[in-house]
Amino acid sequence: MNKPRYLLKETDFSLPEIAQLFALAADFKLNRAGGTPGLLARQTWGLLFFKNSTRTRVSFEVGIHELGGHALYMDTHNMQLSRGESIEDTARVLSRYVHGMVIRAFEHRWVEEFSNAGCIPVINALTDSFHPCQSYTDAFSIAERLDPKVPSPALLKGRKLAYLGDCASNMAQSWILLGAHLGMEVVLAGPKSYAPDDGIQKVIESTGLVPTHRFTEDAGDAARNADVVYTDVWVSMGDEAEAEERLNAMAPYTVDMRLMKHAAPEAVFMHCLPAHPGQEVSQEVLDSPQSIVFDQAENRLHVQKAVLAILGLSHSEKDI
Repeated sequence: MNKPRYLLKETDFSLPEIAQLFALAADFKLNRAGGTPGLLARQTWGLLFFKNSTRTRVSFEVGIHELGGHALYMDTHNMQLSRGESIEDTARVLSRYVHGMVIRAFEHRWVEEFSNAGCIPVINALTDSFHPCQSYTDAFSIAERLDPKVPSPALLKGRKLAYLGDCASNMAQSWILLGAHLGMEVVLAGPKSYAPDDGIQKVIESTGLVPTHRFTEDAGDAARNADVVYTDVWVSMGDEAEAEERLNAMAPYTVDMRLMKHAAPEAVFMHCLPAHPGQEVSQEVLDSPQSIVFDQAENRLHVQKAVLAILGLSHSEKDI
């Protein structure tokens, strides 16, 4: 049996594979109206969600359908997982039923444990540590803005991305890791108490990459001459008890038009949504021509279809 491929974090695809991913996503986007080849025909992919979702669930269900496969949504509250069955046993059983899994979880170890115990491709659709489907989509969206015809990841080398707010969040960590992988400069700005965790440094070192990020408490410094200004929600799922503390601490890091003026003239604003206008970003920035947040949202479909196609074809039906 062939060893299945996974996408658990940003470095699981090599640079040539990310280039292939971008090319495939661009082709899927361009030719969507004419139909997508049934690359997942006769395949069933499970969607195992520990967290609620809008964009992730819909884009994966639609993407699997458009590739000719069947999406099976599994709410963990209605499974034996909620009664104590282990991730490992769940993985061993589901590997005999479905051809691949998309998992949206809290702890990152859950996707790792499922991958280690199972024998099918696994896609990390968000954990508390990393969100590779979103970061790959973001990188594709930036490259597409730079060259709509050939959105190559090579276009991102040397570009500067400013990340504002919770710099220890999963999206911050994803951009730290992907930035090092792509050769981008990533400058993160937020309260010192929300600086990047030491663990991400260890992840980078384990891959042999050279860190390309730095942290500052100065929002203007981070945004200065940035090609991309990025933010995310300040209160993620699971952090609701800390809401007031987080909102007060991060108030100086709201992305508004004043802050955007520090960035490069052609800079874009990005947010993986849902947004909370008046907190992490102003309504004026969200509505500005620099905002590409809905391009990001749309591109989740095309990039994830490309991920599904690559992983699905790498693990053919004879291996199940």
